[in-house]
Amino acid sequence: MDFGVVFQCDPPASTVVELARKAEDAGFGYVWTFDSHLLWQEPFVIYSQILAATQRVIVGPMVTNPGTRDWTVIASQFATLNEMFGNRTICGIGRGDSALRTLGAKPGTIAEMKQCVEVVRALARGETVEYRGQQLKFAWVDNGALDVWVAAYGPRALAATGEVGDGYILQLADPDIAQWMITAVRRAAEQAGRDPMAIKFCVAAPAYVGDDLDHQREQTRWFGGMVGNHVADIVERYGSSGAVPKALTDYIEGRKGYDYAEHGRAGNTHTAFVPDEVVDRFCILGPVENHLARLNELKDLGVDQFALYLQHDAKEETLAAYGKAIIPSF
Repeated sequence: MDFGVVFQCDPPASTVVELARKAEDAGFGYVWTFDSHLLWQEPFVIYSQILAATQRVIVGPMVTNPGTRDWTVIASQFATLNEMFGNRTICGIGRGDSALRTLGAKPGTIAEMKQCVEVVRALARGETVEYRGQQLKFAWVDNGALDVWVAAYGPRALAATGEVGDGYILQLADPDIAQWMITAVRRAAEQAGRDPMAIKFCVAAPAYVGDDLDHQREQTRWFGGMVGNHVADIVERYGSSGAVPKALTDYIEGRKGYDYAEHGRAGNTHTAFVPDEVVDRFCILGPVENHLARLNELKDLGVDQFALYLQHDAKEETLAAYGKAIIPSF
């Protein structure tokens, strides 16, 4: 199993770069960031500094979207970074949540996301694509490479992932839900004539190593609220009829809205509806043995990477614990 770490681009950017360097030293293979330009600093600027300060980590957004940049600009950003640093980027993509909602816009459509995946990936690889009625190619790309991993929860988004994604990002660490989602993506890939076993699977969730569970829950309860935004969209579209697991939909019944000014923040006042049970299932908390047990469950399901969110008050301690006691076990 590979390991990644997910940062927010809070200023100063130099701190994000330094944490990325420490993550590489601890044995992490991927460095991801949020991509929501009104809430945090611009990630693609920071990626160049992370790549310059490290030797081997793969870097990219978790996740970008088709709505905030022209797709050719997204592809050019990846291709330029790859030319500079040797094909060390990855693209996580979804329909868009905070990046679009904070602009007063709605998330994009599944069809837009699928087309964006194909356009960005092909251009970054140096291939020719049709976009806006024209045949386009970056003449300056040589030996380009880019994998695009799709973040999804709902049935149509999961199907799209199986149809076009190189990988799948599930933003929660519950093994039962992960099994359900992985099965759905593989089924869709097989139906599309693709090799279902070729798709990589990433589980991303907050991880906090320590003994004070009550404190850790309060530091990571925000995550259940963030996931709840996506689940609320699914329930609005499909109802709670079983289109996704009830374990994922039941807990949002007490949800009363959301303030994106507190998005992804410990102490978020709009996530009180998230019970401890959900925090414990969606995140990985507690001493090292808790982390090892959950990660082995996920690995047995076919998860290829665990990417841990570090939005809490023990970032460096958790990085060090993973580097010393957890990553070597895998």
